[in-house]
Amino acid sequence: MHITGTFIDEISHGIPHQNWGPREWETDFQHMQHMGIDTVILIRCGYRRWQTFPSRVLTQEEGAYTPPIDLVDLYLRLSDKYGMAFYFGLYDSGTYWWDQGDFQKEVDINLRVIDEVWDRYGHHASFQGWYLTQEVSRKTGKIIDLYAQLGRHCKDVSGGLPTLISPYIDGKKAILSSQSTLTRADGVSLQAHEAEWNEIFDGIKEVVDIVAFQDGHADYHELPDYFAVNKQLADRYGLRCWTNAESFDRDMPIKFLPIKWEKLRLKLEAAKQAGLEKAITFEFSHFMSPQSAYVQAHHLYNRYLEYAQEGPF
Repeated sequence: MHITGTFIDEISHGIPHQNWGPREWETDFQHMQHMGIDTVILIRCGYRRWQTFPSRVLTQEEGAYTPPIDLVDLYLRLSDKYGMAFYFGLYDSGTYWWDQGDFQKEVDINLRVIDEVWDRYGHHASFQGWYLTQEVSRKTGKIIDLYAQLGRHCKDVSGGLPTLISPYIDGKKAILSSQSTLTRADGVSLQAHEAEWNEIFDGIKEVVDIVAFQDGHADYHELPDYFAVNKQLADRYGLRCWTNAESFDRDMPIKFLPIKWEKLRLKLEAAKQAGLEKAITFEFSHFMSPQSAYVQAHHLYNRYLEYAQEGPF
């Protein structure tokens, strides 16, 4: 099971910024291509007041800060150059749906962002999909309506380009980065997980094309069962089932460091056994890149290449 896609986490609230410019980003795309990555996913175009491109909507409506460089344009040009599919991640207010429970306000601002983005960047050959950035583990609030409205609008404006979600499993390691603990006493049961995602998939099956569950919130021995359920549900509702193989370690007291290679390999092999279609990761640039600020990432890249060379990409 090879990693052929990665998120780009340019706006994060849990990982230090690497302060890269165009030269460093192009070098990273070259490393990605060498590793066999053909898909890059902008995890979010904006978070609260931070944004990756000078959006008129977010600047006027959210008071977002004007960025020094248009990163969306840069990523699309690099994706064009290196033959990668680019998925655009929507805006996460971090407030309306999360703090206030106002899912419709989150939708409304994003509908305008979708229109603006497609008008500005839709001509790029590499613009090949959308990422609905609001990540959940359960049937939270009006998440079905949020996914349904956003997915439908993305497809309508872009002529049916695919939409992707990457939820997580509400397992024992589903801990906020701001919390000091690593685990909690109880996680969601397999039965409850199946029941809730059965309902979610039923509500979004016509407007969401791909689901890539994050694999870091359940214990390693639990993953085969969760993977099997995820694949069964996705098949039932006609969704493509990928895996989001987290390349950072949730088991360490320092949040977050590159994962131990043995753990990542175990997760990839479990995904292969479950018949999942594609492995993407969160995320290459911090946790696997030879130019990451973390030296451990350089070694993880080397270990992964050794593993990948055991068979053809």
